[in-house]
Amino acid sequence: MDYSLLVGLVPEPGARVDFAGCLQIIPDLAALATTPQDPIYHAEGDVWIHTKMVVEAMINSQAYAGASKDDRFILFMACLLHDISKPSTTVIDESTGKIGQPGHSRRGAVDTRILLWRAGVPFAMRETICRIINVHQLPFFALAGDRRGTTPEFTITKLSWELPLWMLCAVATADMQGRTYHGKQAVLDDIEVFRLLVEEMGALNAPVPFTDDYTRQRYFDGANVQPQFSLYRERVGSQVILMSGMPASGKNTWVEQNVPHLPVVSFDDSRADLGLGHGDSERSVAHHTIDMAKDLLRAGKPFVWNATHLSDQMRSKSLTLLHNYHADVRIVYLEHPEQVIMTRNDKRDTSLRNKDITKMLFHWEVPLPWEASKVEYIVEESKPRKTKHRENDQPLGR
Repeated sequence: MDYSLLVGLVPEPGARVDFAGCLQIIPDLAALATTPQDPIYHAEGDVWIHTKMVVEAMINSQAYAGASKDDRFILFMACLLHDISKPSTTVIDESTGKIGQPGHSRRGAVDTRILLWRAGVPFAMRETICRIINVHQLPFFALAGDRRGTTPEFTITKLSWELPLWMLCAVATADMQGRTYHGKQAVLDDIEVFRLLVEEMGALNAPVPFTDDYTRQRYFDGANVQPQFSLYRERVGSQVILMSGMPASGKNTWVEQNVPHLPVVSFDDSRADLGLGHGDSERSVAHHTIDMAKDLLRAGKPFVWNATHLSDQMRSKSLTLLHNYHADVRIVYLEHPEQVIMTRNDKRDTSLRNKDITKMLFHWEVPLPWEASKVEYIVEESKPRKTKHRENDQPLGR
């Protein structure tokens, strides 16, 4: 599969969709035709029937007609792939026959990331598609808040730093239109109210602005602050660079070339200190690494935390610790094409095998722009081969 082939699938507004071509170029879609859905919410039938209805609703929408060529690619692919992981997440209750696909959105974002990365889809477009898929159902119920007391305004503010919200609203609308469900109109009304609130907040096409990075970071950490009012900082802790990226993505090289004077906290170094190989006694490695980080944080010293930090769960543990010590965190994320990663890893002196990296891909979640005060993306695009630098004051997909 190749990016140019995917581009060829994207129709003009109102045109016929080549669904046979979609199945040929993206074989993973074939499993959707044999995947059942809850008949209450999807009386139309299997996932492939629903997907085709969603895609057709999108290409006949005003949002699609008014979009640029690149944005049409994003909207089309987000609709085509939004339920790509329903086959692998389908659960049927043996006693009731009830069908569910728990976690299909988050899993779908990861599966789509791998698929589009291998196809050479440009980073910004790929990540916008993945982020839409990850939260594509959220406008259905965002106005109700949640059990943690999260307000719709907080949800919108956070999402506005992840993706263009006009796109999310367009995909959510197509997702609801592309089904047979007796309560469809009520949900479409909720999506429209959500869109109107986003528009009122000025977040349809841009992230909600903050007075400064610290206020933004504390807001997303859950502090009781407002974006338009600067929060006084009582204590300034360590300046920390948190590395993120797959093994062999060049994290060590980046550190050596950019901040060779800073101390480095590293799981690999901890393994060497403890005489362990990759996968051996990970608990001991983690404790050793965290103890080193805490010593530097207590002293208020700057340092680099050099690890893959590939998933949200991995990063959130480190970021929680750093923020608890009032650290000012800059995330540096590095990415290369798959062949570059695997070739480099073959040449490294490491116990980590290429097949281990392939397994790690299924936990791959790129850092979001709100996760730290600064988030920098350093990405080598496969087609054309060039390196792009972006920071979180330029959210993806804008």
